[in-house]
Amino acid sequence: MSSDVSSLFKAYDIRGLSPQQVDETFAARLGAVLTEEFHPAHVLVGWDMRQTSPALEAALTEAFVARGVNVTRIGQCSTPLFNVSVGLGNGAYDLGVMVTASHNPGQYNGFKLVRGDVSPIGQGSGMEQVRERFVSSDAFMPDVSLARGTVTNDPDALARYLDHVCALVDTANLPPIAMAIDAGNGMEGVILPALIKRLPQITFHTLYTTPDGSFPNHEANPLKIETLKDLSALVVKERCALGVAFDGDADRVGFVDEQGEPVPGDLLTAMLARPMLAAHPGARVLYDLRSSWSTRDAIIEAGGEPAMCRVGHAFIKRQMRQEGALFGGELSMHFYFKDLWNVESGDLALLLFLQLLAVSGQPLSALWKPLKRFAKTEEINSEVADADAALARVEKTFAPTASSISMLDGIRMEFGVAADGARGADAWWFSVRKSNTEPVVRLIVEAVSEKVMIEKRDALLEMIRG
Repeated sequence: MSSDVSSLFKAYDIRGLSPQQVDETFAARLGAVLTEEFHPAHVLVGWDMRQTSPALEAALTEAFVARGVNVTRIGQCSTPLFNVSVGLGNGAYDLGVMVTASHNPGQYNGFKLVRGDVSPIGQGSGMEQVRERFVSSDAFMPDVSLARGTVTNDPDALARYLDHVCALVDTANLPPIAMAIDAGNGMEGVILPALIKRLPQITFHTLYTTPDGSFPNHEANPLKIETLKDLSALVVKERCALGVAFDGDADRVGFVDEQGEPVPGDLLTAMLARPMLAAHPGARVLYDLRSSWSTRDAIIEAGGEPAMCRVGHAFIKRQMRQEGALFGGELSMHFYFKDLWNVESGDLALLLFLQLLAVSGQPLSALWKPLKRFAKTEEINSEVADADAALARVEKTFAPTASSISMLDGIRMEFGVAADGARGADAWWFSVRKSNTEPVVRLIVEAVSEKVMIEKRDALLEMIRG
């Protein structure tokens, strides 16, 4: 098969234009490949609201069943509901496949893969083998001597998911406030009606709750400030305590405060760590290498042990397992919980924020704005002809004066930081790395002062863009 097909196998998942690249034939072949590679006896399958998802799910399921694999179908679901359903199977499933393209625009679709212990199949954990078998092998024909597998529909997966998530928070004592939720025409629209019934003290104002894979109102990506415009307006209009926005498959969640101002993802990690560390003092909390110094400082102040991690859910989940971390957060607004098999749940993050508001007695703006202690850029993307050459130029220029250098994911360097961690008045850091999902180089710069941040940002961009 062509290299174009090979390129659909990403670091975290499988994703491409659908049906142009990812169609029913692709889904059927994937089911055959996964059967050959992992020899599952029982697979759990779910799908999102994208227009091609039902056909892809049907072809995938038939490929498994034709090869003697038993399939449990939970139907249309969010990725957190899918992941937790695999975990709640307590070993009943050998594999899980979610048909989704996450936050990508409506013309995309794909697959997220997990093992029976909910560990993701990604770069370094099986995706390369799946890709090579998919690309290089002949078409797999089912063995007609085998009995067909069974298909079971599970209508109770949502209730079990919410039972598990709500048991992790004292929902009865959450504050009687008003809040706004933008489901983005994504899969949170399936979860929300059942969640609302469990929180009668909360007044909900909702936007775009009908699942629609064409995303008629806006792209379902809370990392993009422009997608939060309607949510911010609703928060101010209805005098809500906060607003919450989900991405397409509802594994990422963004927040705006009572003034309608978006809260940066790394500062959300800092705040979410507080209630969790109050219950588990001294626990390890992961934060991705793009996060502000404030995130690390806040974890320490809350009595936790901070640890930096790579960008991407497959890498973070693996590190959480290896290090026994309690919680992990990304700038991209993925939040990972040990109590959920180290997977994301925007629903649990929402409940924890309500709990944080109840305990603090303060508005959300008063909780996050004091954490904005440094001058920091957004993640800046640059399209370059040769990403490796761009990173090499940066490394050669800045390495001689760096206080510390990390090659964990691209290049991250700190400057003006003493051995004991003390930061000088001109201290700053940058992270530059190649994207795992797009043909771009990504840059973040943070400094103690705005002047230094602007100076270093501009110098780095000029060097990266050649």
